[in-house]
Amino acid sequence: MPEGRRIIIFLFFLLIGIIFIGKMFYLQMFDSTYEKAADNNAIRKIIQVPFRGEVYDRFGKLIVYNTPVYDLYITPRKAVVADTNRFCALFGITKGRFDTLTREAWAYSRVKPSLFLKHLSKEDFAKIQDALVDYPGFSISTTAFRTYQSKALSNALGYVAEINTNSLSDQKDDYYRQGDYVGISGLEAFYEEALRGQRGVKYRMVNSNGVEKGEYRHGELDVNSIAGQNLFTSVDIRLQEYADSLMMHKVGSVVAIEPSTGEILSMVSAPSYDPSLLAGRNFSKYYQILALDPLKPLINRPPSAYYRPGSTFKIVQALVGLQLGILTTGSVFTHAGAPVKCHVHNTSHNDLHNAIQWSCNPYFYHAFRKILYDNTQGDTFERSAQGLQRWSELVANFGFGRKLGVDLGNEKKGNLPNVEYYNKVYKGENTWKFSNIYSLSIGEGELVVSPLKMANFAAIIANKGWYIPPHLVKGVGDKKTIDTFYKTPVSVGIDAKHFNVVHEGMRDAVLHGTVGREGKIPDIVMCGKTGTSQNQKGKDHSVFIAFAPKDNPKIAIAVFVENAGFGGFAAAPIASLIIEKYLKGRVDRKDIETKFMNMSYLANVTYNRKIVKKDSLKR
Repeated sequence: MPEGRRIIIFLFFLLIGIIFIGKMFYLQMFDSTYEKAADNNAIRKIIQVPFRGEVYDRFGKLIVYNTPVYDLYITPRKAVVADTNRFCALFGITKGRFDTLTREAWAYSRVKPSLFLKHLSKEDFAKIQDALVDYPGFSISTTAFRTYQSKALSNALGYVAEINTNSLSDQKDDYYRQGDYVGISGLEAFYEEALRGQRGVKYRMVNSNGVEKGEYRHGELDVNSIAGQNLFTSVDIRLQEYADSLMMHKVGSVVAIEPSTGEILSMVSAPSYDPSLLAGRNFSKYYQILALDPLKPLINRPPSAYYRPGSTFKIVQALVGLQLGILTTGSVFTHAGAPVKCHVHNTSHNDLHNAIQWSCNPYFYHAFRKILYDNTQGDTFERSAQGLQRWSELVANFGFGRKLGVDLGNEKKGNLPNVEYYNKVYKGENTWKFSNIYSLSIGEGELVVSPLKMANFAAIIANKGWYIPPHLVKGVGDKKTIDTFYKTPVSVGIDAKHFNVVHEGMRDAVLHGTVGREGKIPDIVMCGKTGTSQNQKGKDHSVFIAFAPKDNPKIAIAVFVENAGFGGFAAAPIASLIIEKYLKGRVDRKDIETKFMNMSYLANVTYNRKIVKKDSLKR
């Protein structure tokens, strides 16, 4: 072998040797990782779980906070229990429960801490604190459970629960461990990363008996926990509580929005439940009861329930027709030739204003037909498809058939039928026409929406053609930051001038039209539109959308009351009371307030009546 090559090989191995020696020197003199591992039996690692962020209403009133509790963890490989009966008596559990918890801990990991007992109170902790030294392998972690100042807003807030096995194994940042709590629904889930904070860790020296002897390495390896960020919501909790009280003994939804900001002032899902039931050690017991209830109190109806909008949708037809130039404020249609019936009203001059005021079905039947057929070509089938395509594109701008992006995880899109949809339903092109889909003209048929979407539609009308995506949180953390998505106006593509006739018609619908006496506010000009949503399983649903005051609107609202019949006699009075409460800070119509707080429509609900009557958990 040439001398030069031999020298190169020698130098290569010499370099490798120097690297290994250097690494060993570094590990021996500077890196404490292996030293800490070797001393593990004498070091106790204490995980510090941060408090979740608190939740406030729009005026800074505390809604959700934390109550400290203590969780007992077991590390199976280190656990020693000499006297099982004494241990069980100390912690108030049975021998069978002890065995089950121990097996579950071994199944999870023999070396990782596993939750053994949760939510021990301060009193419980005081009793067992001194005795813990007799049980190596057991440690206490301070945590907290959610505590509520109000029973309102539970569905929108959501709840936290112990993380399940699938979520634990699927996590990307390896933050959670078995027994940790995580937001499951509502705001608790949507803002989980902000609310959870950052966990800390402390290392303590302990002797052979498990007694702490002080900080390890003067605490230089300790990391302090950082509490979660607070949420500052847009909700007026007093208005929320008031709306809740009006929806007692009813099934349905209320959503109220500030039109200029998209901030949700109130979001009611009825029936609801006491949020404290899902915040303690009895979570499993109460969750099962609520989950099996046929009235489904755990569902947050405003963003996820499906209804036909009924006659409230006639406002969309009016605006689309005006924008396309197919309708004018002076367009007149008679009742002749329409297969849909109408309310009794003066049809001598049945223009657009009059049709909105009296919710004239034949008018909007003819208007929708004109929207589909005008300025289209071909046979009846082709013209229907061309017209519907044009119509559905404009209607989608209002948010129908798509998600609005509210800061909740369970928003549903609903259904806005288009050409593709009907081609599937009727199995091919040129197989359907206006006569097959005319029920869309009055907000029925295959069209379905959520209460949130209709409240946002009311805000669009109030703003004359634009909205800011509805949201429940107006600020996160000390700086009260918010995603720019919730600050950006969205245009629906309808000229502002077209909303004038709609405002006037909706005002007169309240004053002299389809809204009953109990839905009028004597000293506030409210613009509203009634709706009766067809229901195949029982009595129709009562629907009402509105905004007030007419000039410079401060609140837009949608109310759905299931199986309550005509919108003007159930949903409208409830909406008017909420508007009055918000704008005036009080309600002067006490007789109407008392009536609807006590009014029950549950007898009409097509569920198990016995369970409805025996309900003790729902509100």
